Amino acid sequence: MRLRLDIAYDGTHFRGWARQPGLRTVQGELEGALARIVGGAPRLVVAGRTDAGVHASGQVAHVDLDDDQSSRLPRRRRDDDEADAIGALAGRLRGVLGTYPDVTVRRTSLAPEGFDARFSAVWRRYSYRLADAATGYDPLDRLRTTTVRSTLNVEAMDAAAGRLIGLHDFAAYCKAREEATTIRTLLEYDWRRDAGGVLVANVRADAFCHSMVRALVGACVAVGEGRIPVDDVVAVRDARLRIPETKVLAARGLVLAEVGYPADDLLAARAEQTRNRRDAEDTAS
Repeated sequence: MRLRLDIAYDGTHFRGWARQPGLRTVQGELEGALARIVGGAPRLVVAGRTDAGVHASGQVAHVDLDDDQSSRLPRRRRDDDEADAIGALAGRLRGVLGTYPDVTVRRTSLAPEGFDARFSAVWRRYSYRLADAATGYDPLDRLRTTTVRSTLNVEAMDAAAGRLIGLHDFAAYCKAREEATTIRTLLEYDWRRDAGGVLVANVRADAFCHSMVRALVGACVAVGEGRIPVDDVVAVRDARLRIPETKVLAARGLVLAEVGYPADDLLAARAEQTRNRRDAEDTAS
């Protein structure tokens, strides 16, 4: 039985998503909670492996349960309703995670045929919150908002962001990883100020390479501060070389907001297509 889990977390006190010996991670916390309920050693597959300090409001994962684990699913009613048992798991997990936890499971559901949380995804959306001198510092938001001392030109930042959209090699805006491609399709990138004056970036792509969102944010901050002109973000991208002006900003402002999937009848085909592309990239490298 494959289940889908919809997850949210404050990444401040986690060393990222991925399970690591001796370190507190989101995956480790959730798998430990699952094991207490269904037994065994459940393993989660996630849509996006977030870095240390990165938050999520729309993370998605799946887990495969064997027959014995499935039989241990909690039930809210006395009948043998499988859908009820699967839905009740989210509440039981929240109970195990405790009062005011920094990670929660919002929903558990039976995964459609062919669903893979990672490989079936067609896009991921992130947001980034940034306070500047015009906004002011709010200590209540310090764990989810990055602060800069300058006053930023949000119109220039939005113009620069729009120049970067499309299928490109984003090596200049990624931390290099061996055997990993840096070619991505950036579907949306824009900036606005919210009602409180905080600058908010919306970034959506088919996938992201390591530190890509935070580097893209850093490039637009350089534009907003007037340190580089709008068109330089494209010149940097096309040169595929990192420059000191385009810094990778702090993780605290970054949130994985949403993961997009195709229609149920296309899930398996999408997963196979993504796996084949990754295998081809690994072979080529």
